[in-house]
Amino acid sequence: MTSPAPVRKIIHVDMDMFYAAVELLDRPDLRERPVVVGGPPNSRSVVTTANYVARKFGIRSAMPCAEAYRRCPTCVFLPPDFKKYHAVSEVIREIFHEVTDLVEPVSLDEAYLDVTANKTGEPSATRIARAVKKKILERTRLTASAGVASTMFVAKIASDFRKPDGLTVVPPERALAFIRPLPVIRIPGIGKVTDRHLASLDIRTVAELAAKTLEFLEEQFGSFGRYLHDIARGIDEREVTPVWERRSLGAEATFERDLTDRSAIEDYLKQCARRVFAELTEEGNRARTVTLKLKYHDFRSITRRRTLDEFVRSAEEVFALARTLLDRTDAGRVPVRLAGITLSTFTRKERRVVPVQLVLPFRESMEEL
Repeated sequence: MTSPAPVRKIIHVDMDMFYAAVELLDRPDLRERPVVVGGPPNSRSVVTTANYVARKFGIRSAMPCAEAYRRCPTCVFLPPDFKKYHAVSEVIREIFHEVTDLVEPVSLDEAYLDVTANKTGEPSATRIARAVKKKILERTRLTASAGVASTMFVAKIASDFRKPDGLTVVPPERALAFIRPLPVIRIPGIGKVTDRHLASLDIRTVAELAAKTLEFLEEQFGSFGRYLHDIARGIDEREVTPVWERRSLGAEATFERDLTDRSAIEDYLKQCARRVFAELTEEGNRARTVTLKLKYHDFRSITRRRTLDEFVRSAEEVFALARTLLDRTDAGRVPVRLAGITLSTFTRKERRVVPVQLVLPFRESMEEL
């Protein structure tokens, strides 16, 4: 008789207001002031992140900077510096790998750790999470929030439960009790549009979502309905998957409201292109494929991509390609709730060399130059 598999111990670590927090290390004079990392307030750029003082005014990531300014004219707007953020992120990831090799980065400021079996020999995931948070604070002067659970989904929600600098532990036997009272908007992947749709169906909590059948949810949300059905029942069989070799690099955002103005979408894509190209360059990589991703108001996702013979050379070229790909979508005619750019194909295209026969005295062949 085989023994049952051990209960997984998953930690989700989420840095607190990461980009803003890194900026405040250099600008401690701004700690008590509302701070937005993003474009100028008179531009169509969107907020990358905001500190907690600014969030009290309702300012959130992906909100137009102009809207953030209207909500809080005293906000300080700082341009993003992804080279700096990447350097700090590398320090944090080193800490993760001191604990376990099963680390799945989600972004520069977020990762899952499977510590079921770990390098420290510590059986308590709670104590490991505390130690990780302490090391991050000591080495970066930044705080992180962590969630501990037996599934990635519950760990993700738990990490957001007591921000900032929080630690929430959800044992397996308490997982359903933990998620059922939560508003459905807390489920990863549910944005404001989905939340409004769920509200029209009188579904406001995870418990009410769990009461719906799979057939009903698939009828309302298509393939996304199965995800909602499983998650509401605490079912999440995903495993923490280390990324040993990056195959792509991208960024995307769900907008505060569905966008019908194509120029507003282009403004976000321009900022997105700068971000992904800066991260690509910082990693020492080069890419030949640019992929545009859109999600329409009705949750249909589409991608358009182009692969070049040579590597892209600048953020401006990435944006130009993305804008061309945007021509092949319904953006501007159909409301768009999410947009993003991904760079991939980090290898050079092999050129086929057609040999040319040359008549050379006293030589039978030529060495490859």
